[in-house]
Amino acid sequence: MGLVIPTPMESQHLSASPIASWMRDIRRDIHRHPEPGFAERRTAGLIASKLDELAIPYRTGVAETGIVATLGPTNGTGTVALRADMDALPISEETGLPFASLHPGLMHACGHDGHVAMLLGAAALLKDEKPPGRVVFLFQPAEEGEGGARRMIAQGAMEGVDAIFGGHIDRNFRVGEIGVATGLICAHTDTFRITIKGRGGHAAKPHETVDCLVAASSLVMSIQTLVAREVNPAFPTVVTVGRLSGGTAANVIADAAILEGTIRSTDGDTRLQVINGLTRMVRAMEGLYNVTTSATFSEGYPPVINDPVATAIARDAAAAVVGAEGVAPLPHPSLGGEDFSFYLAEVPGCFVRFGARRQPPFDAPAHSPRFDFDEEVLPVGAAFLARVALLALDRVGTLRQAQKR
Repeated sequence: MGLVIPTPMESQHLSASPIASWMRDIRRDIHRHPEPGFAERRTAGLIASKLDELAIPYRTGVAETGIVATLGPTNGTGTVALRADMDALPISEETGLPFASLHPGLMHACGHDGHVAMLLGAAALLKDEKPPGRVVFLFQPAEEGEGGARRMIAQGAMEGVDAIFGGHIDRNFRVGEIGVATGLICAHTDTFRITIKGRGGHAAKPHETVDCLVAASSLVMSIQTLVAREVNPAFPTVVTVGRLSGGTAANVIADAAILEGTIRSTDGDTRLQVINGLTRMVRAMEGLYNVTTSATFSEGYPPVINDPVATAIARDAAAAVVGAEGVAPLPHPSLGGEDFSFYLAEVPGCFVRFGARRQPPFDAPAHSPRFDFDEEVLPVGAAFLARVALLALDRVGTLRQAQKR
């Protein structure tokens, strides 16, 4: 393609580079054909075809549908990994875009289509740069709650890797800004399922029943006090009941109710405090409403914690692409989850935010049926990923020392 990684002076012209339209077409193709976790077969096929165009070797079928591509010498300065996620969400799209999802009930509502396009763009840029070490491109399935990263790691995707970098499209920043921060930037993500059982009966004779829906409703309200009155406000925490089900008819008192939700926390002790507090509240429902209860908790993703050495490299790479004024701080951690955290448990790394704010009517949050992002971010993200790989390969010794610590 004859592409060159843009310098700071050229950063304002990124959208006019040959790579921009190439990536935009890739993004829109993937957006039209969203696929859920571990089923991204068409997406993987498209990625493979683009890697073939670039003559970059790869292997398929990693963690079902993942792809691991490699570029550069294995006996060079070291190995750096770059990652993009591929899966869509079970959401019906309402954007009205000309390239909107063709599959009802599935949508790329979190920017993963853009992430894939960026990583392919980075591969195209690095192909011409001839990196001094090995670059591994991870196209990962099933980030949205399935933990595809764990399976990628288990199947050898991180073997020999010294550091890893990735990022996420973010509408809280404008195009031309890259958010970079050290330390914790994404939360613990735990889920819970609570069952409340009573005694069903006729709605006109509540005295003959034990109404589990009353107990469930009371519990939903009580849960809100966990964060409001029991958690140190210095540590951002959220407890959300996302599903409450029970009952079969308007004139029947239900005999069981189910609550499902998530706990997002940024501190280990706070996380345990919330879990223990919720367990206490569930048990208290038994004596208060004469019901029986059970609660199960499932551990989700660990927090994303950026390594300070890798973050310094990422900050320098961002400044090289968007200028020092475009490197934005992350003022507080996100309570969203990211399975990039599993990679960071293996090697030092950094996860950044790519500014992609759009104007109304598309200024909708991620996971919304009206979500979209400014496609001008695609060449910015590609340039960052390519630049950070080169800088990291140049500083592998420092990264290895960080890993030993």
